[in-house]
This record gives sequence, C-alpha cells and structure tokens, in this order.
Amino acid sequence: MTARTFYSLPELPYGYKDLEPHISEEQLKIHHDKHHQAYVTGANGILEKLDKARKEGADLDMKAVLKELSFNIGGHILHTLFWANMAPKGGGKPSGLLASSIEKEFGGFDRFRKEFTQAAVSAEGSAWAALSFCMQTNRPIIMQIEKHNVNVFPSFRILMVLDVWEHAYYLDYKNLRANFVEAFWNIVNWAEVNRRLESLIK
Repeated sequence: MTARTFYSLPELPYGYKDLEPHISEEQLKIHHDKHHQAYVTGANGILEKLDKARKEGADLDMKAVLKELSFNIGGHILHTLFWANMAPKGGGKPSGLLASSIEKEFGGFDRFRKEFTQAAVSAEGSAWAALSFCMQTNRPIIMQIEKHNVNVFPSFRILMVLDVWEHAYYLDYKNLRANFVEAFWNIVNWAEVNRRLESLIK
C-alpha cells in the first residue's frame, strides 16, 4: 500500500515583519502558526480517522465528519491563497489581464474596490471576501464566504481572498474591521492575482 498524503502548513512567502505596519509581526505569527496550523491539523486528523475506519470496517457519522472536513480543508486552502495574494511591496492597482477584466466587469478599479470592500466589511461573523472567476461566463465575480465553506460558488476559481475573521486582525485593529480592510489594499500582490487569472485564460 502506498504512503498516504496529508496536508501541510505552507511557509509564508515573506518574513513575519514584512507586512508591517499593515499587519504586525505578532498578528501574522499567531494567524499563520496557530490558526492556519489548526486547520491543517484538523483536516489531517479527519483523514486519519477515515483511513482507520475504512481499514477496520467501522461506521462513522458521515454527515458530521464531512462537514468538519469541509470546514478544515476550506480553512487551509483559503489561508494558503491569502498569504500569497499579499506582498510587502504590494498595493496600487492591478495591470494586465486582471486590470482589463476588472474594467470590463466593474467599469473601473474604483468600483471594484468599493464592492469588494463592502463585501468584506458587511460579512457576518467569521467570513471571507473573495474575487473569483466564472469560467462559463468569463466574468470576475465577488464572493462573500461564510466560515470557510458556506456560500462558495461551485467550480469558480478564486483569484484573491481577504480573511475577515477576527483572528486575522484583532491584535492590530481590535474590533475595527473596516480599518483592516482599508489597510489590506496596501499589501495586495496584484502580480500574483493576475497570474492566477492568466493561468485560467490561455
């Protein structure tokens, strides 16, 4: 039997201090090392539980197991996207295919930024704002994801995400989510977001 593959915590593509002053070293360390790691550990624990149950022929509460697995895998995947779509020298405006796609869909970057910001600020409780892409219509579409796995549009490819769970910003911004969202625009890695879009349209 071949060795089983599990999830692992990715390294950050920058140092813990490199996103300051927008995200502090302490905030980033806790978010990456503790919260993201917890989703990796949770997903792997469930996979191990499934492996053991199948080997032993044991029954599982599949509804509960798969709900928990979806939550943890979603948390891992979204955080992995999140780290990479930020950069120390980010911000500004997108260029290339991404810029033209935003212009066509939203009428300009300012309108896109306004809608994305509103999606992030107005999300209820623990949630994400995401810019996704629909391959059927060739349109960029904003998603407001609850938890890590609710209101996700099936098969849509995610280009950019913003974590607005309190664990993403509370040490730096307390309960002022809107201030964190505003700071995010200074560290968006537009080159990476554009690369994700270009990989879809060849």
